[in-house]
Amino acid sequence: MTHPIGIFDSGYGGLTVFKSIAALLPEYDYIYLGDNGRAPYGNRSFETVHQYTRQCVEWFFSMGCPLVILACNTASAKALRTIQQHDLPLLAPINRVLGVIRPTAEVIGNYTTTGKVGVLGTKGTIASESYKIEISHFYPHIQVFQQACPMWVPLIENGEHEHDGADYFVQKYLNDLLHQDTDIDTVLLACTHYPLLLDKIKKYLPGNINVVSQGDIVANSLASYLQRHPEMDIRLTQNGSTRYFTTDDTIDFDTHGSVFRGAILQSIQVAIP
Repeated sequence: MTHPIGIFDSGYGGLTVFKSIAALLPEYDYIYLGDNGRAPYGNRSFETVHQYTRQCVEWFFSMGCPLVILACNTASAKALRTIQQHDLPLLAPINRVLGVIRPTAEVIGNYTTTGKVGVLGTKGTIASESYKIEISHFYPHIQVFQQACPMWVPLIENGEHEHDGADYFVQKYLNDLLHQDTDIDTVLLACTHYPLLLDKIKKYLPGNINVVSQGDIVANSLASYLQRHPEMDIRLTQNGSTRYFTTDDTIDFDTHGSVFRGAILQSIQVAIP
């Protein structure tokens, strides 16, 4: 039996993170699960996101994954802490669940000179203020300005992100963010969907502003984690295999997911819980 690293997202977005992880650590076995049948998570309550995420984490454990990465900002913001502190001791005390917010917060200070950082995310991630809280732990001097972008994920998931119609909403949310402070010099894409809008985002931002995506940051953080925790690393199998699962239609997942992953996918449908 393989013991893969589990990669979780409410839909397709986590595939942008997994793309970076697989490029850096290709030797490990992986299982990717998109909970497309219940997506999007962004506007759901904390209680619902926790319930859905916990059910998916339990599924990963049943599939032999001792380590699960929540490659989803909403799940990381609304469910991770509760899962780590309350659920894991009951479900599987020696297993681990990690997110994407802390690794990003740990390094965001390397990108800014003005100490003013903008965060773009879903309504749920922004409302949680998780980035403000985590960044303040590592960089108390940094000011964080937030902007919810509720139209971006629907545009991306409906394949409209490359069309001219998306420009209005890209420009609108960026203007709303920059109006909060003209000295913002770093913009964090705090949703794993947003890298697909990167060209348009850069088009409407001043050239001096750094745009930070999370894929490489999370991949480097995972590599560091495995080096620091050999007791976990030794539990993971290394056959270079990847399996994809979705809670919705596989043809739809494979079609849309290939855009995020940058590779042809062949998924299996599962029911959760």
